Amino acid sequence: MSIQSLVEQPIHPSNMNAFSADSFNQVVMSTYGRFPIALEQGAGCRVWDTQGREYLDFVAGIATCTLGHAHPVMVEAVTRQIQKLHHVSNLYYIPEQGELAKWIVDHSCADRVFFCNSGAEANEAAIKLARKYAHTVLEIAHPIILTAHASFHGRTLATVTATGQPKYQKNFDPLVPGFHYVKYNDIKEVEAAVTELDEGNYRVGAILIEPLQGEGGVRPGDKKYFQRLREICDETGILLIFDEVQVGMGRSGKLWGYEHLGVEPDIFTSAKGLGGGIPIGAMMSKKFCDIFEPGEHASTFGGNPFACGVALSVCQALEKENILENVQEQGAHLREGLKMIARKYPHHISEVRGWGLINGMEIKEDSSLTAADVVKAAMDEGLLLVPAGPKVVRFVPPLIVTDTDINQALHTVEKALAKVTA
Repeated sequence: MSIQSLVEQPIHPSNMNAFSADSFNQVVMSTYGRFPIALEQGAGCRVWDTQGREYLDFVAGIATCTLGHAHPVMVEAVTRQIQKLHHVSNLYYIPEQGELAKWIVDHSCADRVFFCNSGAEANEAAIKLARKYAHTVLEIAHPIILTAHASFHGRTLATVTATGQPKYQKNFDPLVPGFHYVKYNDIKEVEAAVTELDEGNYRVGAILIEPLQGEGGVRPGDKKYFQRLREICDETGILLIFDEVQVGMGRSGKLWGYEHLGVEPDIFTSAKGLGGGIPIGAMMSKKFCDIFEPGEHASTFGGNPFACGVALSVCQALEKENILENVQEQGAHLREGLKMIARKYPHHISEVRGWGLINGMEIKEDSSLTAADVVKAAMDEGLLLVPAGPKVVRFVPPLIVTDTDINQALHTVEKALAKVTA
């Protein structure tokens, strides 16, 4: 069955119609500020709530549902793999894991892959690998990892420490030592930090950075900045690590974000779009820094047959369906449309930026509007968007989005802005 035929099927509220937010909140921890809708069905770039109301989904599980919802390729892969073998221990060879790793190696600068379940876990693995490399190869007693202000690398204690945003760290101290923050896209701060730290008892062992900052406001990396980072790392032996959890797997219009920057990382991470919505994470490295030995790192569920089988189907669909071309075309279409809208609201909108299908519309600091205001107004009109900080509205639709979808979204954004600025 095609996505179009799925979309054309009537959607009827199920027994989930009895859904109660109050009952939900009595048993689920309040770790999310949730919008007041409950979603139960999806097809393509659309989802339906428990009342049967349709929404155009430009959140895609926060840049995760690569092929949208209920894509036939994923439906077939899920069905096939769950009937065959869904989980075994990494004590044994897992053919699907090997096939997915080979696809990644063949389509990137990586030589080796470690599988886990999420972006935070992938970044944890990268941090551990970088620390072992610093101790055993660079002979650094107290290694430091440089990360950027406004970055986001996860919610575990190590990755939330690596995240250069104090709001995510509040009340979780003592944080993990061994991190130092520098301004994103400011090479002088990096050079100064490396010089200063290398003169004391600490030395920089790695730089962990996003090719494009997602949660930090959809800020693309500067090509010259990243090329100088590569030079610094080559000169000093420092490992260069890219967090591609949000921008990788085609979302930028290229398979990997680093392809926009003219450099290759030594280590990089992926999750989100890799499984198209099925939980999976991966940490990739060049052969020279693949120094983990048996027992030093592991994941019970990481790389199991189910997750890897489905993720491989997503990877193959990216090629077979020419999805990267669609990302480039529709991303340009979306940015141009958003820029036209921004020109109509010069007192509220300051900039539209992004790569491919990860784009941000920034609201001026002196405007009373917030990103949440725009997101709520758009949701009322049937369009799902997500903030990227208090002043940036993020647009991250499935990579199969069409011209019609983009036009509908742009029309709805105009309606939402007219409503909140009236």
